[in-house]
Amino acid sequence: MTDFELLTAADVQLMQALAQRVTATCPTLVNGDATFGELAWNWGRGHTDHSASWPRRLWFSDGDLVAWGWARLPHQVRFSDGSLKDVTGAYLAYQVHPDHAGMVDEVIEWYDGAAAGFERTVTPSAANRFALQRWAAHGYETDPASLGDAGSWSQLNERELTDVEEPVLPRGFRFRTADEAGPDAAVQAHLDAWSPSAYSTEGYRGVRQTAGYRGDLHLLVEAPDGTMAASTIMWLDEANKTAEFEPVGTHRDYRRLGLARAMLLRGMHLARAAGATHMTVACLGAPGHSPARELYYSVGFRELVRDAPLIKTTAGD
Repeated sequence: MTDFELLTAADVQLMQALAQRVTATCPTLVNGDATFGELAWNWGRGHTDHSASWPRRLWFSDGDLVAWGWARLPHQVRFSDGSLKDVTGAYLAYQVHPDHAGMVDEVIEWYDGAAAGFERTVTPSAANRFALQRWAAHGYETDPASLGDAGSWSQLNERELTDVEEPVLPRGFRFRTADEAGPDAAVQAHLDAWSPSAYSTEGYRGVRQTAGYRGDLHLLVEAPDGTMAASTIMWLDEANKTAEFEPVGTHRDYRRLGLARAMLLRGMHLARAAGATHMTVACLGAPGHSPARELYYSVGFRELVRDAPLIKTTAGD
C-alpha cells in the first residue's frame, strides 16, 4: 500500500464536484457511495481513524477530474461500547464521468492492484450497464451475501420539494438544529440511534469541516426530558438545487412515535428554504429492510436507482 497515495480532504472536494457534474447530466449513474453528501459524511466521520487504510487514485482530463477510486482496505473498527471489529476485505467507492465511461477499466485495474490478496467488493449503479459489463469482464460477480431478505445493497430514493406536508411532533417534543444544540448533543443523538457505533466527537469535527456541511441543516428532535431522540443531516448541493438526507436515525427508546417522519418533513421544509427543489435519501433495499423504506415512501420518496453489489475473491486473481 506504500506505493499508493492516500485520500485527502482536498481530494474529497474534487470528488464532490464530479458528483455534482454527473448529477446534472445523468443522476442514475452516480454511485450510491459517491454522492455529494455521502462523500462528505464518510470522509468526515472516518478519516481520523482510518485514513491510513484509504488509498486513492484520481484521473483528470483537461484539468477536470473525470474518474476516481477510493479503496478501503482491511482495518479494525472500534465501537462506542468498546468492542472491536476486524474488517478483512477491501471495498471500493468510485465514480467515472459518463463522457469517459471507458476509464472504468483503469479504475478496476487500479483497485485490483491496491487490494491484491484481499476479497474485494464494489457497488456500481445498477443502471450503468456498461460498467457492469466491464466489472464482469474483470472477474467480479454478484455478491451472494447481497441476495435474499437480509441483503446489504442500497437504493436511492427521490422526490420533488413540492406539496410537502407540515410536520407534527408529539406533545412536548421540539425541533432543534446542531447549531442550537451543540456538538456533544449532536454526537450523542447519533450514538443513541446507531449504537454500537464508531462515531465520535473527532468524527463529528471532521464532518463539520467538509464541504457542504451546515449546522442549520443538521436537524434534531428533542424529547421532553432533553434527550435528543432523532437526528439527520441534510447536504445541500447548491449547483443542482438538491439536498440529501444522510444519515437518519432515531433513539431506540423513542421509535414508533412518528419522530422520524416529522423530522424528514421538517427537514424538507428547511432544505427548500435553503434553495433546494429536489431531495434524495438512501436506504437498504432488500425485502427484510422494509421499515426505513416504508418511512421514506410515507413522505413522498420513490426509488430512483439501486446498487449492484459485486465481489471478487482472491481465487479470481
